[in-house]
Amino acid sequence: MAERAQSSSGQGPGSPLSSSQASSLQSAAGRPRGLLLVVSSPSGAGKTTLARRLLDEHRELRFSVSYTTRPRRGREQGGVDYHFVSDAEFDGMVAASAFAEWCVVHGRRYGTSLPTLRAALAGGQHLLLDIDYQGAKKLRQEFPDEARLVYILPPSLQVLEERLRTRATDDLAVIEARLRKATEELRHYHLYDYLVFNRELEHAYAELEAIYLFETARFVGTEPAAKVAALARDCRREQRAALAEKVLESASPLGESAQPSS
Repeated sequence: MAERAQSSSGQGPGSPLSSSQASSLQSAAGRPRGLLLVVSSPSGAGKTTLARRLLDEHRELRFSVSYTTRPRRGREQGGVDYHFVSDAEFDGMVAASAFAEWCVVHGRRYGTSLPTLRAALAGGQHLLLDIDYQGAKKLRQEFPDEARLVYILPPSLQVLEERLRTRATDDLAVIEARLRKATEELRHYHLYDYLVFNRELEHAYAELEAIYLFETARFVGTEPAAKVAALARDCRREQRAALAEKVLESASPLGESAQPSS
């Protein structure tokens, strides 16, 4: 089993900050440092819908635009959805240690700019990052005090499969590959601070928003509303591990092992 996720101060998310710990989250200019809200989920679990709504309703929160070597799709815009770069350009950024994290997903590379994150945090800017468990783990290591990791759980793998089939954007082979990837990703839920259960979209959004409000209140040294704090704490991984295990168990009929990753 994984160790409980902790910051370098030795406290898990949601714990009160001492004055010395709070001062460590101040930038050189005396402003509170920014929050890195990392959101992950399997394809089809509702992450994009939830993240977009949070960004729309909290304008102080900005989306961290990743770099990728994959071609743009549909109406995607460079610099808005992704920074689209060639393999050679990506290689150069890797060689220059320009990424806080990067990984390969479905044969394409994705990375998060380290200088961009450092500048945003120093300026007190809160960022939302849409990355998988590999990137989330690396960001935790690079920014243990600022990163808060949220995983969006589907009700079951069967429901996830139904959602992927209903949206009719992928052929059967792609859907099957996404389901295998979803099971792999779910085994790493223990890396996350919070688990949001997306059985019903409105409630899932209320949970994600409560987590964001709770964590930003801690960063600026204010007291969150009691209802917000209670809902956020209910989403803590420790509270929802059994629920995550049930979702993993639902992978068994799909021919997958339900054992969590170590």
